[in-house]
Amino acid sequence: QVQLVESGGGLVQPGGSLRLSCAASGSIFSFYNMKWHRQAPGKQRELVATLTNGGATNYADSVKGRFTISRDNAKNTVYLQMNSLKPEDTAVYYCNALTFGRKDYWGQGTQVTVSS
Repeated sequence: QVQLVESGGGLVQPGGSLRLSCAASGSIFSFYNMKWHRQAPGKQRELVATLTNGGATNYADSVKGRFTISRDNAKNTVYLQMNSLKPEDTAVYYCNALTFGRKDYWGQGTQVTVSS
């Protein structure tokens, strides 16, 4: 059973930065891809960023140029570096991993609040 644990959320002022971490209980090489999603109050969950096993990345238009997904294989951790944060980035951010066997795993989420 894979466990994903997010951390790094918090309160930040507009224009500020945060780095979210997603620590996996197993090797992240076992995952087909890993993603960050977010869900704001009253809105549907939104895919923010994807990192494939081969290292390719993809981003939602709303975060392109501001957010960066990356990984540390030795630490089995995936990161989401968030810069130039805006109030509309406020949401619960979730880490998600899909295995090659098409099993889907989710973390518990971490709150990000962008406010002055």
